[in-house]
Amino acid sequence: MTNMENNEDKILDEEQWKLEAQSVINDIKNHVNDVKLSDRLCSFTIVGNKHDDASNKGNQYFETPYSLLNSTSPQYRDSFGNLLLEKLKELSQE
Repeated sequence: MTNMENNEDKILDEEQWKLEAQSVINDIKNHVNDVKLSDRLCSFTIVGNKHDDASNKGNQYFETPYSLLNSTSPQYRDSFGNLLLEKLKELSQE
């Protein structure tokens, strides 16, 4: 039985969170100009116009980077959708 099946949440340590964050970065990097993991800031929000800049206050926070990008970037939606269509086309040709 997995943790998901018995409704237990797995708590990640600092190193596991960094690996999880890197996995997300790898997942979205083809759809954005630049993305980095901050050692100083947490959560998913637009905090400023440069890395590790927290000058923008009162921003909306998102549960996932995907929801942040979907909410703020029509280009992300187009890029992600086009990649998905390409992958589905490849699968249908196999």
